[in-house]
Amino acid sequence: MFSYFSDHRDEVLNWLGYHAWLSAVPVLAGLLIALPLGWLARRYRWTYPPLVTAAGVLYTIPSIALFVAMPELIGTQILDPINVAVALTVYTVALLVRVVADGLAAVPEDVAQAATAMGLTRRQRLLKVELPLAVPVIAAGVRVAVVANVSLVAVAGTIGVPNLGQLFTTGFQLSVGNPYYPPITLGIVLCVLLALVLDLLVVGATRLVTPWRRAVGGS
Repeated sequence: MFSYFSDHRDEVLNWLGYHAWLSAVPVLAGLLIALPLGWLARRYRWTYPPLVTAAGVLYTIPSIALFVAMPELIGTQILDPINVAVALTVYTVALLVRVVADGLAAVPEDVAQAATAMGLTRRQRLLKVELPLAVPVIAAGVRVAVVANVSLVAVAGTIGVPNLGQLFTTGFQLSVGNPYYPPITLGIVLCVLLALVLDLLVVGATRLVTPWRRAVGGS
């Protein structure tokens, strides 16, 4: 594995960069879309069932099928990495809509009423009270989305999109007669490490935006 990495360092690092980008950017884009949709599902209860159901249906679409269909939907080339980014944004939205709605619903009603009694408008209450308190729940969903995306991006390697999935394809192609594990093992190790790093970044960002939790824990 190490010798394979040494012999193909530039290529592997290039794939790692693509993989990190394709794993992280859709989560950020999906979260930005899921936040208003989740708020809508929480604010207007009748929208919760159709939104959550639609999200569940979207998440059941096989990833390879969505990667292949995406060029026809957005007018790109089959090997354009943007296809994977858009497809994974769809999956992230599908995963996080319910998480955001349930996170906002978990905010104690007496806390929301106290914020209203202090003179906060509905928008101020959402931004300053409800959303911050829902961050831990939402962050848990984001962590799941990040790890899932690292895995799904590798699938795109089977259709030629540059990422660490190319290592698996290379390993299978070279396994003619005898198994050739170095690129496959390297791909698995790098995917796991990337997932761990991205997960730690989410944890760190969560701690950064919820300083009161550290204060409570420290006391």
